Amino acid sequence: MRKLVASEFLSVDALMSSPGEWQEPYFDEDLGNEIAGIMASADAMLLGRVTYEEFASFWSRRSVEDDPGADFMNNTPKYVVSTTLKAVDWSNSSLIQGDLADEIDTLKRQDGKDILLMGSGGLLRSLLSMGLVDELRLQIHPIILGKGKPLFDSSNAMSPLILTDTKVFGRGVLALTYRPAQPTEA
Repeated sequence: MRKLVASEFLSVDALMSSPGEWQEPYFDEDLGNEIAGIMASADAMLLGRVTYEEFASFWSRRSVEDDPGADFMNNTPKYVVSTTLKAVDWSNSSLIQGDLADEIDTLKRQDGKDILLMGSGGLLRSLLSMGLVDELRLQIHPIILGKGKPLFDSSNAMSPLILTDTKVFGRGVLALTYRPAQPTEA
């Protein structure tokens, strides 16, 4: 069975708003390799509407010559969760509008690698509260934003996690990998 893996750029105060505005000074070869490894372990993406629209606008105009991640972003199947979109037109994208838990279960039961969720904070919070995330990969950047969208809110109260891996990169980014704790592990 495939895993649903969420990978997020965060500030120390667990904010995830507009990482393009603050994470670049901390992006080094090691962090790039970490992200490339996360992408290599996946063969599908799950996105919320806002992240889908931002990614489609940016990545659809990029090529491998511009950015090595363009191949993954443009050619990987993308499943978009939205109650407002009627169609998705970025390459290899399809819309999920049915019961979210059932749709995620169907995707996980298909053959393949991991399903990667990037950004999509509202969707991630919903998936966490429903117990559908199998792995949480947080790249915590050494910056305090003070305002913005938090990764967690009250819908994620009392969600025990097990730390499975840690890495520290040269520019101070801390990569933490968690999986949900089973009730007997908490």
